[in-house]
Amino acid sequence: MHIEHVAIYVKDLEKAKEFFTSYFNCTVNDLYHNKKTGFKSYFVSFDSGARLEIMTRDNLLPDSDDKTRLGYVHLALCVGGRENVDIYTRKLQENGYNVLSGPRVTGDGYYESVVEIFEGNLLELCA
Repeated sequence: MHIEHVAIYVKDLEKAKEFFTSYFNCTVNDLYHNKKTGFKSYFVSFDSGARLEIMTRDNLLPDSDDKTRLGYVHLALCVGGRENVDIYTRKLQENGYNVLSGPRVTGDGYYESVVEIFEGNLLELCA
């Protein structure tokens, strides 16, 4: 058994797509649009085979700025070593994204940074 994909709702679907394709060289399928419900989505595919579905719809609920909310909290990407964590973190910070922590070694031994990306979503970059 394995996880087939994880999905996230976003307001700006095209901005989310651009983020993953430009920073992580992901591939994206053609837009799916259900005109009856207003639902739209892309599947973002990583080189490893992992997939993320980014979705939007006309009737999304308002945001919560609470970073300790219930439910899924962050997306963690293994970027292939400490040097790559540093490189990606620096690149994202230079492009205006807020680095919330790190790069650092956590109490449980991970080398990581946490970056707030589009729409307040959190991205954990791991070695």
